[in-house]
Amino acid sequence: MITVLLADDQALVRAGFRALIDAEPDLEVVAEAADGLAAVQLTRQTRPDVVLMDIRMPGVDGLEATRRIAADPDLTATRVVILTTFELDEYVFEALRTGASGFLVKDTEPVDLLRGVRAVAAGDALLSPSVTRRVIGEFATPGGRGRPTRPPEDAGRLQQLTDREREVMVLVGEGLSNDEIAARLVISPATAKTHVSRTMVKLGVRDRAQLVVLAYEAGLIRPGWLA
Repeated sequence: MITVLLADDQALVRAGFRALIDAEPDLEVVAEAADGLAAVQLTRQTRPDVVLMDIRMPGVDGLEATRRIAADPDLTATRVVILTTFELDEYVFEALRTGASGFLVKDTEPVDLLRGVRAVAAGDALLSPSVTRRVIGEFATPGGRGRPTRPPEDAGRLQQLTDREREVMVLVGEGLSNDEIAARLVISPATAKTHVSRTMVKLGVRDRAQLVVLAYEAGLIRPGWLA
């Protein structure tokens, strides 16, 4: 059973998501929160597999709530998916930097939301390559509205990577799964998974989503490279 916490200040939105999720035999909503502070508190109490987090809420917003959850060593198994009205949202980008595992627009198709919850619970990043390109291009690259470069300490950590790990990091940034990376590099899926895991450990990132952001910010991938 995959457990889900809903965080949104609109009761009607939460009710809709709950009805959709609870109708699935392998999914269960374990708590609801109307603001970020309650979301953090309930996440600590219920330890859900996935938190669906609205980015804009009164008081403590979804960005700060995501930051607190990602920084809590007792919540390393919990994954946060940001819910947003707009794909090109600076708050979404910052949430990815601080620990969110991906994002969904609120008008996404129900089947895609359910698929996304299951994917994130399984350890995948919920990042559409086309949308990710636009978000990163808008907020992470030179000329964009966000921070254009990684700080010196992150650049130093990148130097710790082997050539193979840097290659794998680029492929993760392109949106490839472990199986697709394995096929591209002619290695086993288990070996690809090991390379991805080691890369994340060396860089101190929480999951694949942060690895994708770092790959863009470090200049290993540029938005225009991908079709």
